[in-house]
Amino acid sequence: MYKIGVIGDKDSVLGFKAVGLDVFPCSRSEEAKKVLHRLAAGEYAIIYVTEDLAAQMPAEIDRYKDAKLPAIIPLPGRGGASGAGMDNVRKAVERAVGADILFGGEK
Repeated sequence: MYKIGVIGDKDSVLGFKAVGLDVFPCSRSEEAKKVLHRLAAGEYAIIYVTEDLAAQMPAEIDRYKDAKLPAIIPLPGRGGASGAGMDNVRKAVERAVGADILFGGEK
């Protein structure tokens, strides 16, 4: 059975443990990169990463963008949303259909 993991600062991820997700508190991007690769190589189908950490490791996340699994999804951290998650959705749709049909080129 596949698992769901959450990577981010302690304050942002601990609440996910209450709903049964595996949480991996990381305060530094180097630590988060190692955890991401370990989870991606394991049984994790979905990996949530806080937007602030995701912004610090775009190459590592891009490595998995065309893979069937895992789906790596940025989520807002304790500081609120930065818009990175929606930007990723826009880019994925643009890659799939060849045009920005969601926002018409506007951010």
